[in-house]
Amino acid sequence: MKTIFAMVRKELIDAARDKRSVMAGLYYAIGTPLLMCGMFMVLIGQLSSPEDLKITIEKADNAPDLVRYLDNNGIAHGEGEDVKDITLRISDDYAKDMSQAKAAEVFVIADQSNEKLQQSIRRLEKRLQLYSLEMGSLRLIARGINPQVAAPIKVTVYDQATSDSKGGFILGIAIFTMIYSVFISAMNLAIDTSAGERERDSLALLLSHPITTRQLVWGKVIAVTCFAMLGLILIMLISKVAYTFVPWHELGFSVNISMDFIGLMFAIGAPVALLAATLQLFVSFMAKTFKEAQSYLTMVLFVPIALSMAASYNIAPDMLQWLPVSGQQQALMAFIKGQALPVTQLVVSTVATLVIALGLAFGMEKSLKSEKVVFGL
Repeated sequence: MKTIFAMVRKELIDAARDKRSVMAGLYYAIGTPLLMCGMFMVLIGQLSSPEDLKITIEKADNAPDLVRYLDNNGIAHGEGEDVKDITLRISDDYAKDMSQAKAAEVFVIADQSNEKLQQSIRRLEKRLQLYSLEMGSLRLIARGINPQVAAPIKVTVYDQATSDSKGGFILGIAIFTMIYSVFISAMNLAIDTSAGERERDSLALLLSHPITTRQLVWGKVIAVTCFAMLGLILIMLISKVAYTFVPWHELGFSVNISMDFIGLMFAIGAPVALLAATLQLFVSFMAKTFKEAQSYLTMVLFVPIALSMAASYNIAPDMLQWLPVSGQQQALMAFIKGQALPVTQLVVSTVATLVIALGLAFGMEKSLKSEKVVFGL
């Protein structure tokens, strides 16, 4: 154990000397929560106080009541640069059809494939539908018919969700970024201490010392795991502080990263960090050069991303709940929503994570006994 800890100390000192590489691995953990909070603040501001929508209204004199209704709801005719490329054309027979209780026709002319216009188009269509419902109700009242006749079923929904559980979707995204930070924070050190050392011809020199291959492997694994856990701790602490500045109450829920959640995330993240370290080291040792290792790891990281995203969007939950990464993430999401923690699922997924990590470590130990791997032949 003294030899392993000496190896860990050596790896951490080497990593600390290259401050740019260290910060490159931790930029994700530091910047992601801040970026997400900024995006959420902008989004909440747009939802709570949407800007006036300026469009082109043709033949507005044919429907003054409709134009007035839209203007009262923030949609008006405009000119200049702020006008959206949306045209509302009112038919010539609009007033005549309305007076005769017929369906009056209006045309919404816009490019539906333009992503920048889709939200504005939906907003205009929603207001036109509401106005149509209002006019329909008035027509029924004018004929002595209760408008409720057209709605034979009255649906009343009782929402049992708490403010914390409603914020589960946001925290689900936060959990995804936290788990992913484990892999990102460990990547630079994993490449540098494997493919990087081989390119610098220091790996063979290290193996010439009185140290076993197993000690060397576990020294590197523990060092990379420490960096992965450092990234996880940073993103949790920054998220806890940054998320308090977002006005979640304007959306009707709260997002609270409690100390209980941080403790559970730390305990669950440790096996995932060990998996990240062994996986990235194993792939890096298989690569012949530093750049090749970067290319391979970029592709390999799609696997944990896919598992985490599948857990976030509830794709095939029966199968994913027993797998590494996705199983831990589903357990964390159940915890933040106030549900019972799925202990069996969490234990099975954690054991699977540790088994895969140990298998990768033994694979590295075996591969480093080969000259082809040590010298990159």
